[in-house]
Amino acid sequence: MKTYLAKTGEIERKHVLFDAAGVPVGRLAVRIADALRGKDKPTYTPHIDTGSFVVVINAEKVLFTGAKDKNKTYADYSGYRSGYTETTAEKIREKNPERLIKDAVWGMLSKGRLAREQFRKLKVYVGAEHPHAAQTPEKIEM
Repeated sequence: MKTYLAKTGEIERKHVLFDAAGVPVGRLAVRIADALRGKDKPTYTPHIDTGSFVVVINAEKVLFTGAKDKNKTYADYSGYRSGYTETTAEKIREKNPERLIKDAVWGMLSKGRLAREQFRKLKVYVGAEHPHAAQTPEKIEM
């Protein structure tokens, strides 16, 4: 029995669509990270990007369990002295709800050149409209 290793020329990429409405952030992020890496395919190879393009809609309707909406904080650092700020998830949802999903997915990817390449295939949108209808993304049920 031989082990299969994917080669860069024979990878078929597809587009998948996730609807974030009413889904906890962590559960959604796991499924997205697996799709970006290609772990949901039988052709998964750890050192090759075999993943799909991922489109996420309704980012503003994603759920936090418990009181995380008020208690969870996101840290930013500008690089200057006293440039550290913390913002609650509630305020991030008002200003930039895409960040909630992107930060959760980025935390679940390994860090490095390959992960950055995989992360670029993630597109997150507020609302149900997205410009990727021509690619006919396959909707993944949560």
